[in-house]
Amino acid sequence: METTTYTIYTSIAQLPDSWDEVAHENAFLQAPYLKVLEDSAPTNMQCFYIGIFENNVHIGVALAQYLNLNKLESFGDRDKCLKTYARNFVFRNFGSHALFLGNNMITGQNGYAFNKEIDAKTIGELLCKCADEITLYFKKQNVTIHIVSFKDFYQECARELKRTSFSEMYEFNTQPNMIFELRPQWKTNDDYVASFSKKYRDQYKRAHKKFEGIETRELSLDAIISQEPRIYELYHHVAKNAPFNTFFLAKNHFSSFKKQCGERFILVGYFLNTELVGFHTLLLNGNTLETYFLGYDEQIQKEKMLYLNMLYNMNKFGIEKQFKKIIFGRTALEIKSSIGAQPVVMSGFIYHNNKLINTYFDKIFPRLEPTLVWQQRHPFK
Repeated sequence: METTTYTIYTSIAQLPDSWDEVAHENAFLQAPYLKVLEDSAPTNMQCFYIGIFENNVHIGVALAQYLNLNKLESFGDRDKCLKTYARNFVFRNFGSHALFLGNNMITGQNGYAFNKEIDAKTIGELLCKCADEITLYFKKQNVTIHIVSFKDFYQECARELKRTSFSEMYEFNTQPNMIFELRPQWKTNDDYVASFSKKYRDQYKRAHKKFEGIETRELSLDAIISQEPRIYELYHHVAKNAPFNTFFLAKNHFSSFKKQCGERFILVGYFLNTELVGFHTLLLNGNTLETYFLGYDEQIQKEKMLYLNMLYNMNKFGIEKQFKKIIFGRTALEIKSSIGAQPVVMSGFIYHNNKLINTYFDKIFPRLEPTLVWQQRHPFK
């Protein structure tokens, strides 16, 4: 009889030696990245690392994150309307202590990994048990977890979970994950540009014309450290003007990332007259290129079409290094579709620990989501 058990760790030092071997297919679950979270997680976040065992043999890993939304300076300043104020009030008063099974900082199915085939029912049961144990951990510290969320599942996996362990939970779909599947015939950036229709080839040329005068270069660890205050300033401007936030990165996050992940983490700086006016970051994750956080000077972004040129540069890197796909995440959907990314629906599952609120969660939750209106672009011939 096979026995599946789990152990919840609160420190990277506690992880078994086999951790990275089990998590080898996903850099976001490997110790170097988890060490980044330990050293430079958002100030309102605490991480838990879950080892899963079968007959005492290590077969799986998972990540959980607790967020205290009371510590947030802002939920996002872009949208100032009645719905936004109502959403903020609800989260402050009825959802300020949230537990995520998965990684709330990135988009994609990055919550768990196994080194063998595990059925969805078992995965769901394990995640629910872990959520209950962490909820109890906080209860003993007189902290009530209001909301528990299991985030970012691709549709096939979500359907299986909905049929079994998550059948009683509210399933939600927020903005889609923008994913760019790179064509194998693209060997150079010129191949990619040649595949555009005339309208989008003209857009590419116009963006590159505007970009004149901007110098780009990959920053070393020392350069990141020396530029860190400016990097954070640029990041914080973009993050604060997002429609909704549940965290802000720590000020040493990017240098910590470079320190722990080395050449797998890339930070590209954009300079105008020697001043850093923007940056973007990437994580090399097997055959997948993961886009991470970025930042820019708003005025320069408008003048130089900085953001669009960042997207083109990420694509250029992915094509030249022969990645299979680029994960662009769930913001700026329309402009990302204009450079080739396609929307992929992802599901999450959520419940409230107040039984009365949970009963009406299917009515409450849709009213809290930011309104999304966008038009998908089709740039290729």
